[in-house]
Amino acid sequence: MPAIRPGTFVRRLKDRIALNRRTFALYSVLRVLVLVVLVRCVMTGRWEDVALCVLSLVLFLIPAFVEDLARVQIPGLFQGIIYAFIFAAEILGEIDHYYVLVPGWDTVLHTMNGFLCAAIGFSLVDLLNRSSRPISLSPLYVAIVAFCFSMTIGVLWEFVEFGFDTFFDLDMQKDSFVTAISSVALDPTNQGRRVAIRDIARTTVTTAGGATTTFSGYLDIGLIDTMKDLLVNFVGALAFSVVGYLSLRRGESGNWAAGLHVTPLSEDQYEKSEKCLDSIAAGRRRRLRRP
Repeated sequence: MPAIRPGTFVRRLKDRIALNRRTFALYSVLRVLVLVVLVRCVMTGRWEDVALCVLSLVLFLIPAFVEDLARVQIPGLFQGIIYAFIFAAEILGEIDHYYVLVPGWDTVLHTMNGFLCAAIGFSLVDLLNRSSRPISLSPLYVAIVAFCFSMTIGVLWEFVEFGFDTFFDLDMQKDSFVTAISSVALDPTNQGRRVAIRDIARTTVTTAGGATTTFSGYLDIGLIDTMKDLLVNFVGALAFSVVGYLSLRRGESGNWAAGLHVTPLSEDQYEKSEKCLDSIAAGRRRRLRRP
C-alpha cells in the first residue's frame, strides 16, 4: 500500500467532512474563527494559546478520522455537537477565559460531556455487538453500560486535570474560596478527632522565603470543582441513558437520539463514500490544473 502524505491525508479527512453540507458549513465557520484567534495569539506572543488553537484544529478532524479508520458513519448532528463542544471548551473556555468570566460555563460543558459520552457508550455497545456473534441485549443493559462508560470517561478526565495541575503547575481543577473547613488533620492530639473552623474571614500564606499572601476565606484546592464536575457529568449521563433506554424499549427510530447513534457502514455504503471522496479529489486536481 503506497504511503499517504500527511497533507493528502488531512485533505481527505476534510473532504469526508464535506460529504455532509451542514456539518461542513459549521466546521468551516468554527475553523475560520479558530484561525482568527490563532493569529491574534501569535501577534500577542501567547504561545500556550497558540498550541491550544492548533490542538483544536486537530481535534476537529477526529470524527472524520474515526469514520475513515473504523468504517462507521457519525451523524451530522453528533459531529456538529462535537465541533461546538471543542470550540466552547478550548477556544472560549481556555483562551477567552469563559470558565472564569461566565458563571456555569464549566458546569454546562461537563454536563454536555456526560451526555455525549453516554451516546458514545450506546454506539460502542451496538458496534461491538455487531462485530461478533450478535446477541440480544436488553435496553436496560445497554443503558447501564452507556451510563458507566460516560462516568468512567468523566473520572479519567479528572485524573488528567489532576495530573496536569500537579506536574505542569496548571489550574485545570479550578479552586474555590470557602469560609469553613472540617478536618481530622487539625487535631493536635492525632487521635482522628474532627476539628471544625467556621466563619473564616481571611487566610495568610507565608512562604519559606518570608513572602506572604492574604486572601478572603480559605482556598479549597480543586476538591469542590472535581465533585461538581462529576455530579453534572452524572446528570448528563443519566439523562441520555434514560432517553436511550426508552427509545430502545419502544423500538423508535428517526428521533433526535438516533442522530447521536454511530452506525457501521456496509461494504456498499463504504465503497460509495470512497467514490465520492475520489470524485471530490479529482475535481480539485482539475481546478488546480486550469490556467
